[in-house]
Amino acid sequence: MLPVTVHSSNGMIYFSAFSRTLELSSAMASSSNVELKNFSGLKDKDGAETGLDNPVFRTDRSNETLRSTGSNDNMNGPTQQPRHRHTSSVHGASGNVADLKLEEETLGACGLFVHSAQRTVTEAWRDHRNAIIRTVQCVLLLLYFAYFAYALYYRFGDEGSLRLLACTLFGVFILCLKLAWGHISRFAAQCFPSVPARNSKRMRKICRWALYVGSTVAMVTLLIVLVALRTPGNLLSLAGLAGFIAVSYVTSVSPARVNWHPVFWGFSLQFYFAVIILRTQWGFQAFSWLGSRVSEFIDYAAAGAVFVFGESYNDHFFAFSVMPMIVFMSAVISVLYYLGVMQAIVNVIGRFLAFCLGTTPAESLVASANIFMGMTDAPLLVRPFVARMTKSELHAIMTGGFATIAGSVLGAYIGFGVPANHLLSASVMSAPAALAISKLTYPETEERLIEIDEYASMGKSEERNLIEAASAGATWSIGLVGNVLVNVMAFLSILKFVNATLTWFGDRVGVEGLSFELICSYVLYPVALFMGTEPRDCRRVAELVGIKTFTNEFIAYVALQKYLQNGENWANYTSLYNASDPTHVEYTGDDVRLLQWNVTLEKGYMTRRSEVIATYALCGFSNFGSMGILLGGLSAMAPDRKHDMAAIVLRAMIAGNIACFFTACIAGLFFEEYE
Repeated sequence: MLPVTVHSSNGMIYFSAFSRTLELSSAMASSSNVELKNFSGLKDKDGAETGLDNPVFRTDRSNETLRSTGSNDNMNGPTQQPRHRHTSSVHGASGNVADLKLEEETLGACGLFVHSAQRTVTEAWRDHRNAIIRTVQCVLLLLYFAYFAYALYYRFGDEGSLRLLACTLFGVFILCLKLAWGHISRFAAQCFPSVPARNSKRMRKICRWALYVGSTVAMVTLLIVLVALRTPGNLLSLAGLAGFIAVSYVTSVSPARVNWHPVFWGFSLQFYFAVIILRTQWGFQAFSWLGSRVSEFIDYAAAGAVFVFGESYNDHFFAFSVMPMIVFMSAVISVLYYLGVMQAIVNVIGRFLAFCLGTTPAESLVASANIFMGMTDAPLLVRPFVARMTKSELHAIMTGGFATIAGSVLGAYIGFGVPANHLLSASVMSAPAALAISKLTYPETEERLIEIDEYASMGKSEERNLIEAASAGATWSIGLVGNVLVNVMAFLSILKFVNATLTWFGDRVGVEGLSFELICSYVLYPVALFMGTEPRDCRRVAELVGIKTFTNEFIAYVALQKYLQNGENWANYTSLYNASDPTHVEYTGDDVRLLQWNVTLEKGYMTRRSEVIATYALCGFSNFGSMGILLGGLSAMAPDRKHDMAAIVLRAMIAGNIACFFTACIAGLFFEEYE
């Protein structure tokens, strides 16, 4: 074979390429990080083809020098090899003794040993990465079970052991479901195709109607036994359920095309969930215990607040106590996302909703993620598909965001004194309600462009370790904290101005105390009444709903906090004094004066049932201010769909409010106070 000449801009380099040298170079390239390049198109200075098909060159990253791995026979003598910062010669089958000696001279015996060890470990990790990870996971799991068994043996029966047992069982359930889901899917795929095609449709229809009838009979039976016979006054909430369904259906985009399957099962899930939480002693205690644990967990945010703001941080409760809770919860959720815990929980809930309601994976996944994430964060899980979604799917995603709250602000509401167990159940119950109301007000009228198989599960976190994940979550909360603070300050100031203006206009015509809250208390009175609120509390609840809708839920929960405190003071006072005795209690309009304590309960107090209904009705981001936030977040994901999103965002906000009201109706229907 003839020698080949290659010309460069600075000079001429001559290479002698032999067949054995090419074979050796190929072997060397396959066993090391040698970059192969095709130089078949190179020409000499006269424009002739070099005839070099596949020479092998090595790229030195330190000085970007390109050199050949073949021999260096040429007319000018051996070409001097460039000096390396680190020599990483490759030893092929023939064993290049010269390169080995060069490595020994450059690195030394110790350096060569460490370098070889590093390369061996790196190659082993690259070739057996999955096996190593699985082995470490299995070892850690076995160590945890060993600790779990010994902990229960050492001490069992107290609250801590029950907490450990419950968390372990829940984790095992999630793990088993994740591992067995593929087998379950394959088993179902093998079973259902065995049904003859001509009979499969009829059998599915029979099964569906059997489930409809069975679920309806079960719900009617539970209503009679648990509500009509024990608390018949709660049946008023049924009027609200029927009224909200009728309004949503009449105002639907296409009433004739409403698919009642997701509507029926969405409301059914709420129904059964409310029965467990509010009408069974064990369910109520379980969620009360869970709410106490969440409150206990959120209290750890005080450590950071004390360090930054000092021991007297509670003097400015909202800024220095509530806002650190948002930072803390945001960091924790980011860590859970990095560990994969959040993905596992959301996937389980999303698949459950998709199975029960028959909604698409995108709608179900975002609805379940909205329980824990914000209305602009949850859609990121299906970001690649937003541009191709139908208007009905976009509407469902928007409604889910408006009907729920984020886990990062959950601690703030708990800080206001709102019961944690009701906040948790409200956020969970509103997820299926949002899908049901959305499919009722905006049914599917288009052909879906996204196939079911295209959807993938939630992606992994971009952070590289736990520290970065916690830091990223805390840093992300800066925008949320700033957004909450400026909105609360702005809306409270605007509300104060509006009330002063209304009062001034009212004084001109002899109407005293005219305010925005007073107007809402009368305009939204039917909404509060149909939710099952006690008639004496309807104006108070209507006022809270108006504040939440036209400002935001933070201000509404601040107002609710006053009623909760008044209710607690009233309960403590009446346990000591007779409330019917005029020497103990004095009523002045809506105010209640506790004469023995010399305390005035401004605007009075609400019953426990009305407090619970208000808690559920306010638990959502459905207000006019959130419309701009959600529209901006979704438009950034799919700019071409901004016009469609803007056309349906108001309808979605109203649907989100109705979903919250529907959840409040369910809560009012099954509420029964436990000691």
